[in-house]
Amino acid sequence: MEQLRVGLVGYGGAGRGIHARLLREAGQRVTHVVTRSRAAQVEEDWPGAVVVPDVPALLEHAGELDLVVIASPTGEHVAHVLAALDAGVHVLVDKPLATTTADAQRLVDASVAAGGRLTVFQNRRWDTEQLALRSLLETGALGRVHRFERRWERFRPQPQDRWKENDPDAGGLLLDLGAHLVDSAVQLFGPAETVYAELAARTTPAVDDVFLALVHASSDGEPGVISHLQAGSLAGAPGPRTRVLGARAAYLVTSFEGEPTPFAALDDAYEEGRRPGEPVHEGWLVRGAERTPVPMPTGGHHDVYREVVRWVVDGGPPPVDPADAVRTARVLDAARTSAGEGRVVRL
Repeated sequence: MEQLRVGLVGYGGAGRGIHARLLREAGQRVTHVVTRSRAAQVEEDWPGAVVVPDVPALLEHAGELDLVVIASPTGEHVAHVLAALDAGVHVLVDKPLATTTADAQRLVDASVAAGGRLTVFQNRRWDTEQLALRSLLETGALGRVHRFERRWERFRPQPQDRWKENDPDAGGLLLDLGAHLVDSAVQLFGPAETVYAELAARTTPAVDDVFLALVHASSDGEPGVISHLQAGSLAGAPGPRTRVLGARAAYLVTSFEGEPTPFAALDDAYEEGRRPGEPVHEGWLVRGAERTPVPMPTGGHHDVYREVVRWVVDGGPPPVDPADAVRTARVLDAARTSAGEGRVVRL
C-alpha cells in the first residue's frame, strides 16, 4: 500500500489520540502538523515532521501533501475544510462535518465543485459490532427487523476535561456521540422519516443526556424500523450496548470498549458473559433462552485509512460519502427542534 504524505490539523485527543495512531497502524506518514503547544509530542511521534501554528501556514506546503486530516474543534471545520479544498488537497474531516445542516451542505457543495476531494471520519462504521450486525442483516439471520437500539452510556458524575462534551457551541454529546449513533442507524436501516428527541444538560453546560427515536423510511409498504439511540454521562447502570429485534432472532451486544455494564455477564456463572470454552465473539444471536455466539469479524478502525489511501491514489469513491453527513446533520438539527418544541419532527 502506498504511503501518503499527511498534514494533520490538531494534535490533541482526536489528532494524536485517534488519527495519528490509526495512520501509523495503516502504515501512513504524518509529515506536517498544526499545533501551537505540542511540538515536542510531534517530534517524539513523527521525527522530522514540520510543525506549523495554523492552517494557512500548513497550506503553504500543500504541494508536499496528499491528504489533510482536520481534527480541529467542530466550529472551525467549515473554514478549515474550505481552505484545504481550495488548496487542492484531499481532505478527511472528523465528525461531525459541521454544526448545522446548512454548513454541512455548504462543504459538500464545495467538495463537488473541487472534484469530490472530501470524506468524513465516521470510524464507527468499522466497529466490529457494526460489521457483525451488517453481516447478520445481509444473511437474513434476524428476519425482518422492527427495532434497533444502541446506547453509549457512561457514569461520569464529574465533568470530563473534554471540550466536545463541555462546550455548548460544540453541541455536547448530541453532536459528538449522537453523530456516530445516527450515522450507524441510517447506514443500517436507511433514511429517517421522523425524529423525536429528549435532550438535557445534567453535569455540564452542554447537552450530556440524549435520547433519539427515529422512524426509518420503508420501501415495501411495511412499517419502517424504529431506532432508539441514547448517549449519556450520568447512567449509573448503563444498558446493553446494542439490541436489535427481528422476527427470527435478536442481536445483543452487552459491553463496549471496556465500559462497565451490569449486562456484561448475562449469567454470573459465565466469565465475561461467555460459557466455558466459548470463543471470543461479538455479541450473541438470541432466541428467547437460546443464544449463539456471533463470530468476531476481521477489520477495525485502521481500515478507514486503508480505504482513504485507495480513494486518494486510485480515485475511487470516498470511504464515507460526505452527503451522508448532511443527512446526519439534518437528523441532529431536527432533534434540537423536537426537544425544544416537545414534538415529533417529520423530515
